[in-house]
Amino acid sequence: MRTTYYDVDDILVVHLSDKPIVREVSQDWHTHVSYAADGSTVELVLLDARANGAFPFEVQHARAA
Repeated sequence: MRTTYYDVDDILVVHLSDKPIVREVSQDWHTHVSYAADGSTVELVLLDARANGAFPFEVQHARAA
């Protein structure tokens, strides 16, 4: 998994897999999901990410039990 944030456009891309994208679906105006042929999620694109609170990430550090 890798993430890329485009600050000029306020777009966050979460890339989950290297499988080819065969279908893209808009969940709403700000959220777009790309799928592989097997139905798995390949990529999430969040428009206006900072404006909607999706970026920056909050990182919490803890020890496993």
